[in-house]
Amino acid sequence: MKKRGPIITISGMVLVIVSLLIATSAIPTNVTGPGDFFVSSLFEEMFDDISDEIQIMPGDSSQFSYTTYSSDVPILWGIQIVDYQAGDELTISISNIFGDDYGTFIQNEPILFDALQISQSDTLNLEITNLGTRDVAIIIMFSEDPENSEALTNPDSPVMSMVVPLMVSGILLILGISVLIIGVIVILVDLKNNYDNKRNY
Repeated sequence: MKKRGPIITISGMVLVIVSLLIATSAIPTNVTGPGDFFVSSLFEEMFDDISDEIQIMPGDSSQFSYTTYSSDVPILWGIQIVDYQAGDELTISISNIFGDDYGTFIQNEPILFDALQISQSDTLNLEITNLGTRDVAIIIMFSEDPENSEALTNPDSPVMSMVVPLMVSGILLILGISVLIIGVIVILVDLKNNYDNKRNY
């Protein structure tokens, strides 16, 4: 039997393992489980303002305000439900001090991010209502002009130190899976040819 199939398959498996090792090394060591997963800590320096944990009981609302300092730039905002469980749901209504409505958003996933275009410096008011059946703790994050954030433009920033290895890991994972599939196909073709050759004798 030809050895090319197993060699290709093993090469694919090695690529997959290397990609997983790279991804594991890129994740901060203080993340040990879902309860330790904080977007704000993974993307350190990405956000201009990060709230403390805010507890909201079922049916209750909490208010949070953020004052912008830039004009004509996108404002990236996000909410993370700490220790998310199925059934958790929030509504987030955003307005400013003049009563202008920026919209109402529904969050039924662990993390929600959205962007607003702010024409001038303003104070945004978020009214967050817990529609679920249990108490939830949330963290709110804001970033002004995130595309030009130093966290993304500085190659030595913690964000880039994590993003680049994860990108490399993703490429290696895709390549490894592709090579693995090719190897299995080659093995099957060689087995079939070997079987056909035996039948012809």
